[in-house]
Amino acid sequence: MIRQIVEVDTIVVGSETESLILEANLIKEHKPRFNIQLRDDKRYPYIKVTIQEAFPRVFVTRRLEDDGSQYFGPYTSVGLMRDALEVVKRLYTVRSCRYDLPKESPERPCLDYHIGRCLAPCVGYQDQNSYGIMINEILKVLGGETEYVRDRVQKQMSDASRDLEFERAAHFRDIITVLDGMAHQQLVEDLRGNDYDLIGIARDGDIGVGVVMKIRRGVLLGRDTIRFSEISECNDGSLLDMLTSRYYLGGSKQPHSDFPKEILVPVDFENKDILKEVLFYKDGYKVDIRIPKRGIKRRLCELATDNARHALEDRLTTTRQFHDRADEVLYDLSDKLQLKVVPRFIACFDVSHIQGSETVGSAVVFENAEPKKSEYRRMRIRGDWGNDDYRSMAEVVSRYFSYRLENGLPLPDLVLIDGGKGQLRSAHDSLNELGVTDMPMISLAKREELVFRLGTREPLRFKRRDNALHVLQRIRDEAHRFAVTYNRKLRRNRTVSSDLSEIPGIGPEKQKLLLLRFGSVRAIKSANVEEIAEISGLGLVLADRIITYLG
Repeated sequence: MIRQIVEVDTIVVGSETESLILEANLIKEHKPRFNIQLRDDKRYPYIKVTIQEAFPRVFVTRRLEDDGSQYFGPYTSVGLMRDALEVVKRLYTVRSCRYDLPKESPERPCLDYHIGRCLAPCVGYQDQNSYGIMINEILKVLGGETEYVRDRVQKQMSDASRDLEFERAAHFRDIITVLDGMAHQQLVEDLRGNDYDLIGIARDGDIGVGVVMKIRRGVLLGRDTIRFSEISECNDGSLLDMLTSRYYLGGSKQPHSDFPKEILVPVDFENKDILKEVLFYKDGYKVDIRIPKRGIKRRLCELATDNARHALEDRLTTTRQFHDRADEVLYDLSDKLQLKVVPRFIACFDVSHIQGSETVGSAVVFENAEPKKSEYRRMRIRGDWGNDDYRSMAEVVSRYFSYRLENGLPLPDLVLIDGGKGQLRSAHDSLNELGVTDMPMISLAKREELVFRLGTREPLRFKRRDNALHVLQRIRDEAHRFAVTYNRKLRRNRTVSSDLSEIPGIGPEKQKLLLLRFGSVRAIKSANVEEIAEISGLGLVLADRIITYLG
């Protein structure tokens, strides 16, 4: 099993209890192959207080319902949860019956009334006001605010001990022990709120890490990590601008319906108000962005920052280990490809299109097996080549090398082509036309992961776990990603331009507002006049015109 581990990721939490809860949530979400004990739907238990009822009840449940109740937990120790519930029942006369008071009621009190465990609100012996005061104190105790109650029980224990009632004193002592344990439980979970995204950032020189920790219904569900490079010129506010734009607006894993009510950030950033407006227009969610200064929210934000620092340390360690191995891997690659020099400067090229339209090319550069994004280039194919990937690849390589030759820039130690023999031959021919005849070139085919070289009939077959192959795959995949992203952007712009710009009275600003609110032209077509008219600056006349034009 150890040999199948690809990467180890860690999340910092505030206590052992929270780590157990997070583990259970992650196992249920991802259902990993080797975790078999927590993959079912069984969850840690909660104590539920039905505060939406006239006379609330307090009981244990494993189901979370959005019914206005207040939940405490989850409890990783069932014994501690039972002790807490028993303390509540001993200290307070809370009802245990299931009657829908005051609509339903029995004819006479139950046994709990006669043994002093309930004051029988079911038959009118206790009014709603006094019962509510008791429930408010129970909520505080279950939430960890036990000081007042502890002092009271401490006095009762002292009085019992002074009167030589040692059995009663021991009983109160046990209650104090449970109260002390409750003070350290996880935060109260309230389904009317407590949905947060916690953002933390950490940096070291030119690299940085941002984390977004998702708390839903008071429970930490997981963490997303965003990595940054070449940020030496950015302050923390600029880093948050990049992080929030990428995570919330840039097609991240954030589900459409899973935005929190609050986003907690460590520092202010320039585009904070714009982000709130865009989220509202895009998905109709009103999200508050805050910089907590004190209290529990500040501690939560510090937890996110701790996670960012931890993730940054892991990245720095991995980077140092990678650099230590990079020379060895590159020397190995040089040997396998029979190169004259170690390929420290590798340029990779790819072409992307959809049925011959919006054809684009990409060039990415890796130095010492690490991406150098300042050297990335992307370009629209000028020739009318349609589906001819060979000619498109030849144009991309030709334009890239022409620019470097004209400006006296250094040439790569190795050229990597995303494709097979045909793309490799086309790229080679284009370099010959420029007079570059001794450039080492290879191509990497996606399916079989075969490496093709010029002048050899048979491809190179690397072992699946070969680090030299992993470097080539990483570079090839990055070139592919860069090309596909550009192609999608051009197609999106073309679609928006052709559909919306033809509508009289709809300029670039109104187009932007429409897309931010609805997300796509298809969604605008599905909207009604009233929904479109709600957008500032449009109104019913323009909204009706949009519906008419889009049909």
